[in-house]
Amino acid sequence: MKKFQPQPGFVVQAYRFALDPNAIQEHALRSHCGAARAAYNWAVGWVSASWWQRRAEESYGISEAELTKWRPWSLPALRKAFNAAKHTDPRFAAWWQENSKEAYSTGLANASAAFDNYAKSKNGKRKGARMGAPRFKVKRKARLACRFTTGTIRVDTDGRHVTLPRLGTIRTHEPTAKLLARVQAGTARILSVTVRHERGRWFASFQAEVRQDLLPVARPDAAVGMDLGVKMLAVMADSTGQIRTVANPGHYDRARRQLRRACRIVSRRQGPDRRTGQKPSRRWEKANAQRNKVHHRVANLREDALHKFTTSVAAEYGTVVVEDLNVAGMLRNRRLARQIADAGFGEIRRQLTYKTRQRHGTRIVVADRWYPSSKTCSGCGAVKAKLPLHVRTYQCDACGLVIDRDDNAALNLAALAAAATTGTGVAGDQDTAPAVSKPRGADQKTRTTRPRRTAEAGRAGGATLPHQQQTEARDRTQAEALTLW
Repeated sequence: MKKFQPQPGFVVQAYRFALDPNAIQEHALRSHCGAARAAYNWAVGWVSASWWQRRAEESYGISEAELTKWRPWSLPALRKAFNAAKHTDPRFAAWWQENSKEAYSTGLANASAAFDNYAKSKNGKRKGARMGAPRFKVKRKARLACRFTTGTIRVDTDGRHVTLPRLGTIRTHEPTAKLLARVQAGTARILSVTVRHERGRWFASFQAEVRQDLLPVARPDAAVGMDLGVKMLAVMADSTGQIRTVANPGHYDRARRQLRRACRIVSRRQGPDRRTGQKPSRRWEKANAQRNKVHHRVANLREDALHKFTTSVAAEYGTVVVEDLNVAGMLRNRRLARQIADAGFGEIRRQLTYKTRQRHGTRIVVADRWYPSSKTCSGCGAVKAKLPLHVRTYQCDACGLVIDRDDNAALNLAALAAAATTGTGVAGDQDTAPAVSKPRGADQKTRTTRPRRTAEAGRAGGATLPHQQQTEARDRTQAEALTLW
């Protein structure tokens, strides 16, 4: 299916509003989301049935030409097959007319995308981890979501209600003035809306084609290097050498005592048991709701703090330099996983990417993952071959500079913006920045290389000679040091 392309001078932007539906409207919302899940499961079963049938026929020795044909999983093919089956299939015949056709189209579109991703991943045409075949969605685990692309979709003129197909007019928990003003001015056009149940509340996300009005930044000629951490959320050094620190709020750590008490109360109640079919008690449901409320509050506080932080950075500097962190690999560290997840390193980079480019038209530079920002001296450019994580003060053996480790990394990242004068600034771009000479091993995990054990008699390769023994690399000076402007 052809991807939507906005017209020149416009961008696709989302406006999300919390909803306050009444009991009847909430029942209708859950019915639409359940219909999307049912349509998704039907599509997965319909396509997979041909796979299993062909596998069974192959075991019987049937030739390739006589096997059952593959069932297509394109969205038009799934829609045609579902429309023909919904009248006679006992799973849908009695109630499919109660919901909008967009609910079933949502499930079929998700199934089509899932099969596409699986096929591309299996054929090596999709980046990332290997994806498995689509599976059925379980009712108790599936996320409640439904997307509307046609019908009556509008933001009411009073600024406190939205109108959706088959659901009617629903009151919003917050004013919709930002989107309403753009629609009335003719600078925005609503494309679709997605309703979703998240963190104990219903949300409506309007996808709109909005005219791109770039906002000026306070310091367009200034660049800032941002070093993210656990103790300090960010250490920022601009191109003038000024260093600022942003403390880590630690929302989850502050709520751990309250969360521990809520979890203790839940454990003392009679909860559900899938093995015996035991249903939870009313007291368990009430205690579980209180525990979820604590989790939701922590998530909302984190989201609000990150948005305020990234908005202030994007609105001040013309160039922002961040690191390409392997957050998924960092989360495998059981000692720091909780703090890293609470800080939201990946979310900071995601928000800075679209806020700098689409909102302000500025530049974001992503340093290479192996760029030794902490090991490089910000004064002379010497690169240490080894710098353990517990060493918090950087001491240069070449020029004698003594500086905080994070401050040194932020200064190096700020200086990297001067070198990245071309290209898009994205990690991996061949036209981003010239290669910086580094001693071998300075951009990887360094450790003392042990000499090989003396080979025994008859061992292939023989013994290691004394002049072939490797030693730890010493500090070396770069050919050309990065300097601030």
